[in-house]
Amino acid sequence: MKIFGKTLLALSLAGAVVSAAHADEKVLHVYNWSDYIAEDTIDNFQKETGIKVVYDVFDSNETLEAKLLAGSSGYDIVVPSNPFLAKQIKAGVYQKLDMSKLPNWKNLDKNLLKALDPSDPGNQYSIPYMWGTIGIGYNVDKVKAALGENAPVNSWDLVFKPENIAKLKGCGVTFLDSPTEILPAALNYLGFKPDSTDKDELKQAEALFLTIRPHVRYFHSSKYIGDLANGNICVAIGYSGDLYQSKARAEDAKNSVNISYKIPKEGAGSFFDMLAIPADAKNVEAAHVFLNYLMQPEVMASITNFVQFPNGNAAATPLVDDVLRNDPGVYPDAATMAKIYTFPDLPAKVQRTMTRSWTTIKSGQ
Repeated sequence: MKIFGKTLLALSLAGAVVSAAHADEKVLHVYNWSDYIAEDTIDNFQKETGIKVVYDVFDSNETLEAKLLAGSSGYDIVVPSNPFLAKQIKAGVYQKLDMSKLPNWKNLDKNLLKALDPSDPGNQYSIPYMWGTIGIGYNVDKVKAALGENAPVNSWDLVFKPENIAKLKGCGVTFLDSPTEILPAALNYLGFKPDSTDKDELKQAEALFLTIRPHVRYFHSSKYIGDLANGNICVAIGYSGDLYQSKARAEDAKNSVNISYKIPKEGAGSFFDMLAIPADAKNVEAAHVFLNYLMQPEVMASITNFVQFPNGNAAATPLVDDVLRNDPGVYPDAATMAKIYTFPDLPAKVQRTMTRSWTTIKSGQ
């Protein structure tokens, strides 16, 4: 009886392990940027596939990279920006995609895939998700009250000239907390290449920020969305789609906060956020199902309509709301595109220099 009992117990435990393993195959762990998917995307995917999704969010590439490089992140899908993706591929962070499981790949923008080839040669490891620009979101009425009718809202002068940002301090100015995306704006404004690795030029960019630092309320990569919508700040240097979300939230709330977005005339940085599968992902099969689902035109168009970032899916573009497709802040015209730059895969030494500068800037010392 004891032996029989032990056998039953062993069989029971083995069954529990198999069941747990099988259950885990039905759970997909996704790590994406905050406010970066439609409200019903995950629910619709779960209903259609039966795969449960555990969905977590981050608000900077540095946060994502720290988890990935530490290993055993626990995620099956992550969303790095292309310059971070490039060095992470070299570090062996990701696994190659199985194209046989991605029939909807045909819907992607071929020109965009070609442009992303330097980050992911042969487009073997990633899929373009959303892209956008880093520019100026502002409260039209508060900025006008502070700087008058001729406020330079279409120029980096708005925040990089001390005499301007000093007048905006009372209503609140914020910047993204991202040295690799914000320091290039200062470099470009100073007449240097935005991808400069020159120590003296980087020091000048730091010095520019230190002159305006007393007038910056905070550095954060997501908090500004709600604060701008609620009228708690008046200028946010942020991601285009996030700032359009602020505008939409204010309109929905009918709180009389009038928000607009401008790509500075001097030029601005662009980013491409990519979907990728970590090398140590536990649920690779479900990850491919999810990626293929997202590449359906109607799914990607609904995400763009909600988050207000343009996507990398050519077949989805006709399905995007007209008001977004015709807005130059979302889909820039050719003249604006000519002044938009991408962020490079910087050497680790340069990144460390930028991070040190950023620490100095944020501390104001």
